[in-house]
Amino acid sequence: MKRYAYIGSLGFLGIITTEFGVIGILPELATYYGISLEKAGVLLSAFALVIALTGPAMTLLTAKFDRKKIMLLSLFTFLITGVVSTLSPPFWLLLLVRVLPAFLQPVYIASALTVAVSRGNKSNENELMSIVFSGVTLAMVTTVPFATYIASMYTWQYSFAIQGLISFIALAAVYFGLPSLPVTERKSFGSQLGILKKPIFVVSILMNFFMISAWFSVYSYFAAYLSDAKGMNQQMVSYMMFVFGLVGVFSTILSGKMLNKHIPRTSFLFLLGTILVPILLGISGGNNAVTIFVIAVWGFLYAPSFLNASTYMISAVPHAMEFANSLATSFGNLGVSVGTTVGGMVIAHYGIAYTPWLTLAFGLLALVMMALRHLLEKKKVAVAPVACSFE
Repeated sequence: MKRYAYIGSLGFLGIITTEFGVIGILPELATYYGISLEKAGVLLSAFALVIALTGPAMTLLTAKFDRKKIMLLSLFTFLITGVVSTLSPPFWLLLLVRVLPAFLQPVYIASALTVAVSRGNKSNENELMSIVFSGVTLAMVTTVPFATYIASMYTWQYSFAIQGLISFIALAAVYFGLPSLPVTERKSFGSQLGILKKPIFVVSILMNFFMISAWFSVYSYFAAYLSDAKGMNQQMVSYMMFVFGLVGVFSTILSGKMLNKHIPRTSFLFLLGTILVPILLGISGGNNAVTIFVIAVWGFLYAPSFLNASTYMISAVPHAMEFANSLATSFGNLGVSVGTTVGGMVIAHYGIAYTPWLTLAFGLLALVMMALRHLLEKKKVAVAPVACSFE
């Protein structure tokens, strides 16, 4: 039933607006609190690091609870974050309320995907997942640039107010739109943890980590990069975020359909963006028209990254979809944290114009992991008939 997937997507919209909405106002937050840009980036990297460190454990610990209640609790914590952040709290408190909902973000995502897929047909499983993940790209095209635009017109506190409003709407949608969803079959911890022993899955985890690190080494500083390296004002940056997200909506839908046909090829195609985009950003220089085109290409190739990473990992262990997805979320956010942190270090020592080359370096490592998985799968297929002959 696609209705459940769309409700899950709306919740995802609220979550991503809170997590990534801060990207467009990092320069303003740094100025307001009198801190460096890389220190302000901790608001994003710390959020992602909490998800990376606690995501799988939280997913396992909450596996027995009603999915609807877990989704409601998750969205409520995001609502609290938005409300408190609008009050301009001290930086330590702002960081604390940003971090708290991160503990439940992977739980929400795993629950929303499980609900969407369990109520649909096996044949369109990846398409239903793409609907849920479309909340990411919808946030990029609507709420994140809108929050940035409002902040440019008024103050950065309005950005957090919008984040809280979206979380409230998503909370209401889940409350009124989903029935009670108790867990009828709970898998043992052992059966789920066993997937970590599979080399193909481990390599897939690393591919996810390097790919997300690649994108976020620049994207975390999107507003600052376009401002300092490309000479755009904050209002123009908000328009660029809109362009970035708009093409991302279409590419996420396209990616969902392509994944139904061939997961590795689709993942490979969009991963090539980590090589192409840094080169195009370098070529574009200060030409605004060319830069706008590059941003559109960037948004198109970046947008399905979380969907592609989750699907790519789940395809290695389809029998453990929920736990595999929590690991995808966890290591993806570890990539967000590492990409943001390393990007901040490059900014501090060399300048923001050099960050796209981090994307290229991490992207090459992700491509190596894809190649390694391909070799492992070929080896597995070659060994299988031999093993059967001795039975």
